[in-house]
Amino acid sequence: MVVKVIGAGLAGVEAAHYLANKGIKVKLYEMRPKTTTPAHQTGLFAELVCSNSFRSKDPLNAIGILKSEMEKLNSIVMRSAYLHEVEAGSSLAVDRTLFASYITDVIKAHPNIEIINEEVIEIDVNEPIIIAAGPLVSNGLKDNLLKLFGEEELNFFDAVAPIISEKSINKDICYLKSRYDKGEAAYYNCPMTEEEYKKFYEFLITAETVPLKEFEVGVFEACLPVEVSAKRGFETLLYGPLKPVGLEYNGNRPFAVVQLRQDDAIKSMYNLVGFQTNLKFSEQKKLLSLIPGLEKAEILRYGVMHKNTYFNSPNILNNFYQSKEFPNIFIAGQITGVEGYLESASSGLLSGIYMEQYLTNKKIVPIAPETVIGSLANYIAQPNNKFNPMNANFGLLPLLEKHKKSERKKLYKERSEKYLLEYIDEVLN
Repeated sequence: MVVKVIGAGLAGVEAAHYLANKGIKVKLYEMRPKTTTPAHQTGLFAELVCSNSFRSKDPLNAIGILKSEMEKLNSIVMRSAYLHEVEAGSSLAVDRTLFASYITDVIKAHPNIEIINEEVIEIDVNEPIIIAAGPLVSNGLKDNLLKLFGEEELNFFDAVAPIISEKSINKDICYLKSRYDKGEAAYYNCPMTEEEYKKFYEFLITAETVPLKEFEVGVFEACLPVEVSAKRGFETLLYGPLKPVGLEYNGNRPFAVVQLRQDDAIKSMYNLVGFQTNLKFSEQKKLLSLIPGLEKAEILRYGVMHKNTYFNSPNILNNFYQSKEFPNIFIAGQITGVEGYLESASSGLLSGIYMEQYLTNKKIVPIAPETVIGSLANYIAQPNNKFNPMNANFGLLPLLEKHKKSERKKLYKERSEKYLLEYIDEVLN
């Protein structure tokens, strides 16, 4: 029994790892480094192409609950994340190179996984396959999938923030602090006066961007380029990535604050929080020079914008991430319409669980939608006239009624844990 897994991103490695640990042989196809994408920089598996953050460490919010669920399901992504965590205040951030290198080594060393560095452009519906090719799926495979399912993909664009050298940060101006002093003081903060912000803002909304010629642009709200946000109004950034609240220094609150988050374990690189952008490189250099403390910033990686695609999943998938028409085919990752690193990884983990059940029992038992991981699978299968990518959130879960709002987070977590542990005991063990 052999399962093909296409793509060694966050979803693909989770699916391959789970199946291989269950004794199922896996052929893991990854086209990189032979064929690259507009966003990837390396040939490592599970490369983080945008932020290095897995978001909040709060155990009582939706992403915190998802982390806990994935840990209980033996997620390789969560294992590597905690092993290679870097300081980021109340967020879980990782050294992206160490994080991806660890996963690559574990997957390559697994006796049940065969790595094949080839681009897959055609799907055999008679073979068990998990398609985890990611939102940057190659054109050849994308065209084959569209033809196979008789569907058109929906487009949106994702953007990446610049990364700068730690040595080029002026520590006389920028200060270490996490918002509201939560966790360690992990972020460098570049404070702005009102006049400095006005100058920065005027440049930002008039700066030249890289033309996007091929596709109609639709930008996912969580990944808005900073210049797009700025054009919505003078105060928009002040309530977003440049929000000064909780970042007071020496008893004073700046008018605006640009935050820098550690990007590697040795603290040599920092990324600009919320500064994903499509500005021309020369304009990025000028923009950063207008930020107090970054006048001489050495840019190690410029911000870029790249195309992400996802399918109209309710038309083609059930709540097992399984094709309605071709039961041997499962699809996982952001291409299904789950949005975010951990959401993508969780769909790969779940597709591996469901594929194993499908192959061994011919019957799949779903994880309850009262769990966050189950609610995401449920979301992508529900009929929806305007299907859009979705992050983990409490709005996807069955409502908890007759409880105070302040109590609901704890109750969501308790309910999720109850259903997941029952599933592990009754179905997986």
